[in-house]
Amino acid sequence: SKNVSVQCLKNIGLYSIAGLMFWVIGYSIAYPGFEGGFFGIADFPYWMQGVGEADTDTGYSIASDWFFQMVFCATTASIVSGTVAERIKIVPFFIFVTLLTGFIYPVIVSWEWGAGWLDAMGFSDFAGSTLVHSTGGWAALAGAIIIGPRIGKYFGKQVNPMPGNNIPLAALGTFILWFGWFGFNGASQLAAGTAADINSVSQIFANTNLAAAGGVLAAMFTTSILYKGKVDATMVFNGAIGGLVSITAEPLAPTMLASILIGGVGGILVVVFVPLLDKLKIDDVVGAIPVHLLA
Repeated sequence: SKNVSVQCLKNIGLYSIAGLMFWVIGYSIAYPGFEGGFFGIADFPYWMQGVGEADTDTGYSIASDWFFQMVFCATTASIVSGTVAERIKIVPFFIFVTLLTGFIYPVIVSWEWGAGWLDAMGFSDFAGSTLVHSTGGWAALAGAIIIGPRIGKYFGKQVNPMPGNNIPLAALGTFILWFGWFGFNGASQLAAGTAADINSVSQIFANTNLAAAGGVLAAMFTTSILYKGKVDATMVFNGAIGGLVSITAEPLAPTMLASILIGGVGGILVVVFVPLLDKLKIDDVVGAIPVHLLA
């Protein structure tokens, strides 16, 4: 019960910190408008701008774009929270979240969405598979290595499983994420003012859903092979999210069949790499590193 309480506090705290840091400085770093560079700041501080003003160049309000992108920023921090659960104190975790959401994540976002060097190379990330999810995954990996495993997790080469205490809540969380992903990917079209835009959003919805379904079935099939007919619920939940992360790189262009296959690859990666992390004695409580970094 103590760990659950702390985890809930971390999650509501990180969302609040992300909201403040992305408002104060993060947004100004992420979208400086420079071409081909590595770092820049524009319109600093953001809170000096008129919230709600229309941006006539893009056709949507500054505040709507800031809010949408802020939630992406908070998502990155939440990935770290799951990996280092049950063994990190609140204050150092919140200090790291402040640095991640105010500086680290915005700089990486600026490389592509801010017209930086990745964008100049022709790299594309439609809804943040690399910029959001792998950034959170890299941060989670660093945290897990630096902090080390939970006490009692590993005895020599033996792994002591520490399963979650509430599978129904985990299933509910998976469905909430699955549903939220339609906003995550669909709104990344960034426009809904024409029939073409709405049609694109509908295609994104369909492809996103099929990729998640592909991730689930691939995870079920892979676990049944590796574990002699047994299917692990948490692996399947993560298979869904792995499929969602995989399609997030480009949910509009692929065909429906391709979306299922893309999601299926994500589901397989999760099942294969979760036990590999244990062999390396990297304690990832919720499997966030395979789901968000590798997928």
